[in-house]
Amino acid sequence: MSDAIQPFEIHIPQVELDDLADRLTRTRWPDAGTVQDGSQGPQPGRIRALAERWQDGYDWRGTEALLNGWGSSRTVIDGLGIHFLHIHSPEPDATPLLLTHGWPGSVLEFRDVIGPLSDPRAHDGDASDAFHLVIPALPGFGFSDKPMEPGWGVGRTAAAWGELMQRLGYGDRWIAQGGDWGAAVTTALAHMRVRGLAGIHLNMVMFQPTPEEVADATPQEQRMLDDAVRYDRDYSGYMKLQCTRPQSLAFALADSPVGLASWIYALFQDVSDSGGRPERVISLDHLIDDIMLYWLPNAGPSSARFYWEAAQEMAKGMPNVPLPLPAGVSMLPGEQVRLSRRWAEKRFADLRYFGEATSGGHFAAMENPATFVEHVRSTFRAMS
Repeated sequence: MSDAIQPFEIHIPQVELDDLADRLTRTRWPDAGTVQDGSQGPQPGRIRALAERWQDGYDWRGTEALLNGWGSSRTVIDGLGIHFLHIHSPEPDATPLLLTHGWPGSVLEFRDVIGPLSDPRAHDGDASDAFHLVIPALPGFGFSDKPMEPGWGVGRTAAAWGELMQRLGYGDRWIAQGGDWGAAVTTALAHMRVRGLAGIHLNMVMFQPTPEEVADATPQEQRMLDDAVRYDRDYSGYMKLQCTRPQSLAFALADSPVGLASWIYALFQDVSDSGGRPERVISLDHLIDDIMLYWLPNAGPSSARFYWEAAQEMAKGMPNVPLPLPAGVSMLPGEQVRLSRRWAEKRFADLRYFGEATSGGHFAAMENPATFVEHVRSTFRAMS
């Protein structure tokens, strides 16, 4: 049947890993540039160190086994094959939780929270905090299929996620979480009032302050506004390119592993809470794992096109009413686009939880998994 859920064991042929090793060996490196910091992008020494580890010491087969052990599966929805991880909690009364990643993340964004969320009693938690986890790869990302026609943006993805939860038998009551594009998809799910969705949690809120909010900003809120301006001015070049001319970039992302790695590393550098050194908060092997989920399936080009699709949707207008379902929000200090609680209360009709962290940035589940788990649990306790 076309709607069947099929196990999907990942096993990359050795010839593909050998090709990657050969390409890394033959990298033509750029010159050092004209500045000695990251203001023009990643410094060559950082990317050389990543490439050296990629060539010597990094173990893809271990990651492959990890993914296969987390219920790697696929199903076809709306004509597109969707890859997802499906982790069953040992607790029979666990609540189904849909986790959606963003760019340049992947299903592996959640690797450090899978255990605590699905089996809390094994991680100093209570059985009542247990979740069955569903972690899909966005269309054109990882081992999900690449759309061959326009239209696979945020809204169509949200509809597909709703269908996925029905197929898995979770249609009566489930909850959803996301950051980055995952936040956009999760927000769309709530506005669509998809069957069975009881509430959401976001670690990023896509919003524009009103002129009144800008004029009336507290000192803390003004810092948020200043950070958002800095992000748009200094860090958002990748987004503007991918929203307008993703295919111009596609050839480099498909052909050069170091080119792909540096493009992805740049955002980890710029928007993690690491002082521009993402290796301080995320292990280098985990960064390479993430890059591999773009390199191996040649998903760099197709993932970039997701931005173009979303830009077409936004040009048509997005919902401008408070989000109707119960919601929780986490704000991490290194996130570049933040909002205060009073700003959030205007945008959520039923804000059950608002949590602030002392560390962490855009990649919340990777940078501060303990706080991420705590905030997710607190949000959904408030909805039970």
